[in-house]
Amino acid sequence: MSCHIRFSDVTFGYDRHPAVHHLSGEVAEGALLAVVGPNGAGKSTLLRGVAGLLKPLSGAIDFGAHDPRNTAYLPQISEIDRSFPISMFDFAGTGLWRATGFAGGVGKAERKRVADALAAVGLSGFENRAIGTLSGGQLQRMLFARVLVQDARLIVLDEPFNAVDSKTSTDLMTILRRWHAEGRTVLAALHDLDLVQKNFPETLLLARSVVAWGKTSKVLSKPNLSAAQKLCEAFDDDAMPCPDAPHPKAA
Repeated sequence: MSCHIRFSDVTFGYDRHPAVHHLSGEVAEGALLAVVGPNGAGKSTLLRGVAGLLKPLSGAIDFGAHDPRNTAYLPQISEIDRSFPISMFDFAGTGLWRATGFAGGVGKAERKRVADALAAVGLSGFENRAIGTLSGGQLQRMLFARVLVQDARLIVLDEPFNAVDSKTSTDLMTILRRWHAEGRTVLAALHDLDLVQKNFPETLLLARSVVAWGKTSKVLSKPNLSAAQKLCEAFDDDAMPCPDAPHPKAA
């Protein structure tokens, strides 16, 4: 398979302070890759970089023939402003913006596309519910519906199974398997290592830098996990900023 994403000594961070540094490696077209590591390992930072929301401090990402705009990003639930007055249907419909534009018209075909996505995640009948009234599981299903509407070739998921029950987790994992079967490239930051071992053939173990990357059964060894924990505990958040790096801004 051709390379979908190539990292070349890339560093991501905030205010010139590196959070993920000197990352090199390749993600193949159609990969189903778990990104794991202790709290503070830089998982979310890396995914924000892949999604184009954070510019590298140094190094580069090459997407090959892939258009980086054709990327769907699912943020953590905590990043969603649940006080915003929007219905579940309209929120999922924001997945159409790349095709229609922010103020573009939404016709019968587009509305069916949104309705079908909500049905696929088990939310038929909830279309007019305000997002502030949703449970954690319903909110996560809605976020998956928006990704389905986007119909992207590269899918980036930040903790997609947080705050959900086992049935919701199972249902959403079925969608991930379907994306993988369709040849889409999926990167997911996860903390449930049992779920990773059962469902993800490849894993990147991160602790601000790469600890191990490859076949999941080999990456998630006790020595590797112990090394990742020690690296995160030793990392100095007050380290000097990168002297030659441009000041990044979130896109």
